[in-house]
Amino acid sequence: MAKTTSPGHKALRKGRASLPGQIYLLTMVTADRTPHFLDIEIARAACQLMIEPDTWGDARPLCWIFMHDHWHGLVELGGHDDLALVINRFKSLVSKRLRQIKPNTRIWARGFHDHALRQDEDTQAAAHYIITNPLRAGLAERVEDYPYWDCVWL
Repeated sequence: MAKTTSPGHKALRKGRASLPGQIYLLTMVTADRTPHFLDIEIARAACQLMIEPDTWGDARPLCWIFMHDHWHGLVELGGHDDLALVINRFKSLVSKRLRQIKPNTRIWARGFHDHALRQDEDTQAAAHYIITNPLRAGLAERVEDYPYWDCVWL
């Protein structure tokens, strides 16, 4: 039986553009919303990949956070790789690394959500939204208390 793509995934791709120099607010969720990143070893391994140059090609992560069952980030595209390639590379590298810790585990759900920030949108406000996720989720009282994030402005 052939696996079909749900209309939701197809709709997410409709109208998606990859513009060099554009900053995107991105969200990726884990498969079945499994809280993989509650495991300290997995969360640390995923964070390590965030700073490895091969992870991003010529794109640049500006701000990011691993929550228990998802990842948020602000990523500025470079001139060579389109958004789908950048995200697929990131998800693939994280999956391969984490399967060394937890074999035969599906890490990511299909697809991702993206929002291209308009010129009138405040990039630092978007970064603040990202890094305060643990506060809104009740996981920390201060941003500094949550270990799995980084931001070029802080």
